[in-house]
Amino acid sequence: MKRFVLATALAASSCGAPLLKLPTGPGSPATDAAAVIAEAMSACRAVTAITLEMGVHGSAGGRRLRGRLTAGLAQPASARLEAVAPFGQPVFVFVASGNDASLLLPRDRRVLEHGRPADVFEAVSGVPLDAAQLRLLVTGCAMAPDASDTVSFGDSWRVAPDGADNVYFRRDPSTLRHAQDRAEGNRGATGAGQARWRVAATTRRGETGWRAEYSMFENNLPHVVRIVSEPPGRFDLQLDLSQVELNVTLGPEAFRLPPSGTAGPITLDELRRSGPLGEK
Repeated sequence: MKRFVLATALAASSCGAPLLKLPTGPGSPATDAAAVIAEAMSACRAVTAITLEMGVHGSAGGRRLRGRLTAGLAQPASARLEAVAPFGQPVFVFVASGNDASLLLPRDRRVLEHGRPADVFEAVSGVPLDAAQLRLLVTGCAMAPDASDTVSFGDSWRVAPDGADNVYFRRDPSTLRHAQDRAEGNRGATGAGQARWRVAATTRRGETGWRAEYSMFENNLPHVVRIVSEPPGRFDLQLDLSQVELNVTLGPEAFRLPPSGTAGPITLDELRRSGPLGEK
């Protein structure tokens, strides 16, 4: 079987840009946690389904990657991703619903059926995410941050646990400056007064940990997402999101593979060997 990657070109540099300096230490109890979480997540919590295109570049498994994905994601845990080639058939089609995922390699005429979503997606991309986590990633959202255990770091940061994750909420620096100017009575002060809170980053604890950072917000949803393995080295990918449509109707057929015809089976181990984490 021919080796494949997220898309067709490998001549891309890794992301390389500095990561955010996240606050560390014990912090202090955040008395405004519920309001911060509600404000930061109001837009992403309203997204029940999303379609978009993702420009992907960076590295995974020591390989440089560049490509383009089209995606459809829906609550609670459904996903469809196609790796788009410059011409002809997609490089792969990934679908998932609940705890079941399948992957079609149209060019190789191979298919993997009924795998665990996070395992199948990791084998093809290097990133261990299931369908629900993918939707949260591209919308800059979190599952259920614990307001009662949120800590504060000055005026600009709140950190909340969320299961195996820590969620970092950041006050938009520009609106914070405007609020300070207004409080000080500066004549040139502009802006909305109260600063805007957003989900700035999420970190996943554990042996297969990662961190995601969100930027370039539009309507309080990110249009750039960077996801980096922790410890570093396994993957460092940036997703540039475009053609975003929210709360579109996606029927169950969107999350099923098209008829594979004469496609032969491929195992998860074979997929791992052929993907970005496979042998060079």
